[in-house]
Amino acid sequence: MRMAAVVFCFGLCSSAFLAAQIPPLAIVDQPLPSVETDLEFHGTLHATGGYPPYTWTVTKGDLPEGISFGPDGTFFGRTEKTGSFTVTVKVEDSHRPQNVVTKEIKIGSVSSLVIDWQEPPKAHDNRIDGSLQVTNGSTEGFDLTVIIVAVAGDGRATAIGYQHFPLNPGTKNLQIPFGNTMPFGSYTVHADAIAEIAKKNTILRRRLQTLSPISIVQGP
Repeated sequence: MRMAAVVFCFGLCSSAFLAAQIPPLAIVDQPLPSVETDLEFHGTLHATGGYPPYTWTVTKGDLPEGISFGPDGTFFGRTEKTGSFTVTVKVEDSHRPQNVVTKEIKIGSVSSLVIDWQEPPKAHDNRIDGSLQVTNGSTEGFDLTVIIVAVAGDGRATAIGYQHFPLNPGTKNLQIPFGNTMPFGSYTVHADAIAEIAKKNTILRRRLQTLSPISIVQGP
């Protein structure tokens, strides 16, 4: 009887000791990489302690459109939306009853390729001139092609600018001038930027267009 009591106590004490050695469930404090528009995004949250495996869910807030969150704690997908997004995530372990921890997570989404007029196209005598600026807001290098054309009312297009060059990640507001002499008429100017990311088999496209026609009143 005494021996049985001792063994029983030893078993209880061992279980309690073992439970005391398992750290509490916690979500690792780590920043997520920024989401880059039009590029595939993957970011994973991690938990420690408790009783793996873990199950993750979003309990509050909205992710950028096109981005999903899996039960393994991974964000994935592709979005066109920029901005700052806040969600609350929950992780549960496999204990019965389950241990549960929640945490507020911030996700930033940035534009991967941006083009804008630096000097909007204008007519001067028989020319149309201007400049635009390009930004690579991603962590990937681009093989960039920029084409600027002036389109007449009859649909005839004349190239007034062309450049093709590598654009390093993080490059901001790189200036690209353009211009050409034009026949008499009214023109809408289009600027197209095409960025190829070969290792991701991805092409990004952006376009600018003048809001109103530009008139050349004196021909060459």
